Amino acid sequence: MERARTSAPRRSRLGVDLAMLVVVGLVLVAALGAGGATLYQQFYGPSAFVVRYLDLLSSGRAADALRVPGVAIDRETLEKAGITPTASEAMLRRSALAPLTDVKVESEKPVDGKTAVTVSYEASGHPGTSTFLIEQDGWAGVTPNWRFTTSPLAVVELTLLGADRFAFNGFEVDRRQVSADGPDAGALDPLPLLVFTPGLYSVTVETPIATASGHGVLADTPLAVTPLDVQTTPTEEFIDVVQERVEEFLLQCTTQEVLQPTACPFGLRVTNRIASPPKWSIAAQPEVTVAPDGGQWQIPTTDAVAHVEVEIRSLFDGSIEPMSEDVPFQLNGTIAILPDGKASIRIGSPGEAPAD
Repeated sequence: MERARTSAPRRSRLGVDLAMLVVVGLVLVAALGAGGATLYQQFYGPSAFVVRYLDLLSSGRAADALRVPGVAIDRETLEKAGITPTASEAMLRRSALAPLTDVKVESEKPVDGKTAVTVSYEASGHPGTSTFLIEQDGWAGVTPNWRFTTSPLAVVELTLLGADRFAFNGFEVDRRQVSADGPDAGALDPLPLLVFTPGLYSVTVETPIATASGHGVLADTPLAVTPLDVQTTPTEEFIDVVQERVEEFLLQCTTQEVLQPTACPFGLRVTNRIASPPKWSIAAQPEVTVAPDGGQWQIPTTDAVAHVEVEIRSLFDGSIEPMSEDVPFQLNGTIAILPDGKASIRIGSPGEAPAD
């Protein structure tokens, strides 16, 4: 009897110990499962793949970002996305990247057998959100490989008026270097520039002729086309040069000893004959301004005054009288920037073809 009573508590304690071991085992399995899921999410899942790509952009490793599966793009894919296949790749470089910070994964959702990963970030201090579509690309041992289903590249379509040289996120370039038309690139032709998303891209212009700043766009959607129109303004140096050229042109006009100087914006008509060659001078020079004219520049219509000294012979009685008269006139002009950077200025009167 005593031996039976002793074995019963032992069996009870053994059952309790086994139950505890089972509970501990289940806890360990759950912990391992949770740890494995966390490890997968942080290092091997779709979100980790996207974050690694964004880390490459954040550290300026443009060449490595281009090697991420699904990033590089061919012309056929560009055409299917409605993007000109000749879009320039010149901005897919470290020197054209913008700062990207505070990257956070907002969500990871299945979409038609693929995975949509949404991230938030700060691009040059501007908050943004982008969604990338990811798909599995085989295995590396027991872990999956991933690739972008839709390339995270996009296009900034730049229309730059009044200049050929510009800086893209500080990277200086000439229109003719990035245009598919090369030296024949038109001043009004948009420049399609491939860029990484996400990123804030800004254009500045600082040349002796033109200036522009504060023009930028946030490229946050893969394979999207974002237009960026930049109208430059003339520099004071440029305006001073145009003023000087206009004054030189008018001075040349005053050397013609005729009442109607050829290809000049001023002249005088009289009903009698002249008895001596006219002497012209400029009594009031025009105050020249420079304004945009499509992709080039123009001189808007401005007022000036010429002065003429001449002797007039009367047809009625042959008498000669001196004439000293101010002759108000107006002028305008066109300015074309030549491929070598020089300006071609043509001056004329309103309603007349400008003269060189």
